[in-house]
Amino acid sequence: MFTGIITGVGRIGDVAALGAGAAHGKRLVVHTPAGYLDDVAPGDSIAINGACMTAVALDKATPCFSADVSAESLARTVGLDAPGPVNLEKALRAADRLGGHLVAGHVDGVGTVTRFEPVGESWRLEVLAPADLGPYLAYKGSVAVNGVSLTVNDVADEAAGCRFGINLIPHTVQNTTLHTLEAGSRVNLEVDLVARYVARMLKRG
Repeated sequence: MFTGIITGVGRIGDVAALGAGAAHGKRLVVHTPAGYLDDVAPGDSIAINGACMTAVALDKATPCFSADVSAESLARTVGLDAPGPVNLEKALRAADRLGGHLVAGHVDGVGTVTRFEPVGESWRLEVLAPADLGPYLAYKGSVAVNGVSLTVNDVADEAAGCRFGINLIPHTVQNTTLHTLEAGSRVNLEVDLVARYVARMLKRG
């Protein structure tokens, strides 16, 4: 379990295929900030761009960790199949503060950025989400974008999907990889966990 509060920005350095066929995944080597892995052990969970992965090997001297990403995960996420910057969050401990919202690290879908530009001191981010995620997106509700817990400021259902808007404060832009986004960028989305359970209960009547 995670909170969507990014604890470090890392970089995927190496990507190696785990097999020759399409059914095989990839092993990532993720470089982290100094000291980031001091309290991490092999087998611990780390969210990479919002997707929960297992640290299968550690090199604390470098520092970096390795994670195996299945073909299924690669097919349902973006940003995990090539070198580049990534948001990192270590798994939540029972005594930790819940600064964002409850995030499972299970990507629900991939959205497309339609607008990302400065507005005053902040930044306006608009994302077109798949239509099936629309019922779980609500005004002042929570959503994780590339693993970052954010508040939905407006939402509208359209023929092409569900468009939602977010205002990003400078701290969020500067301390995550969201500053690299531009119109056309694809992002991992995880809708609010509570909303999914409510929807399930309502369907069962």
